[in-house]
Amino acid sequence: MDKLFEQTTVVMKELGEKAKLKAGDIVVVGCSTSEIIGSKIGTNSSPEVAGVVFDAIYEYAKKMGWSLAFQCCEHLNRAIVTQKNVVPDSELVNVVPQPKAGGSMATQAYLKFENPVVVEEIRADAGIDIGFTLIGMHLKKVAVPLRLENNKIGEATVLAARTRPKFIGGCRAEYNQELL
Repeated sequence: MDKLFEQTTVVMKELGEKAKLKAGDIVVVGCSTSEIIGSKIGTNSSPEVAGVVFDAIYEYAKKMGWSLAFQCCEHLNRAIVTQKNVVPDSELVNVVPQPKAGGSMATQAYLKFENPVVVEEIRADAGIDIGFTLIGMHLKKVAVPLRLENNKIGEATVLAARTRPKFIGGCRAEYNQELL
């Protein structure tokens, strides 16, 4: 379990560096604990593994000032567990994630966040997908894939993305290089 915590922390650090995340940014996380332990997604949910990985993500994100959003599994239509202050004006949905209906990671988020809420969608600045959970629907419109050197947590492959503002104005336009 210590190795999972360490791998997750390293992934979060690399995500922050490559995505150029800053305090206040929202990071969406999709996670299959089944994949982390070497099983097929959705077949072997592990609350214990979720607890360790959640703690590593939450600890690092708090230190960096990032907001977190955890994606539920397909049984809850990939709804999002986050904290009320992250989505103050969003319409909430009424569900409490469970390991077999929402997933172990979303369950951990709901249990451990100070003021958890569930919403149907969010527009995150970056994200990590642990075990092919398909987080793209919760990223802002222009997502840019990130190649992580540290792309494994346990047996699960980790995919990552950041977002950027749309380019508008065509060939005459000039762009803010810091937003690329």
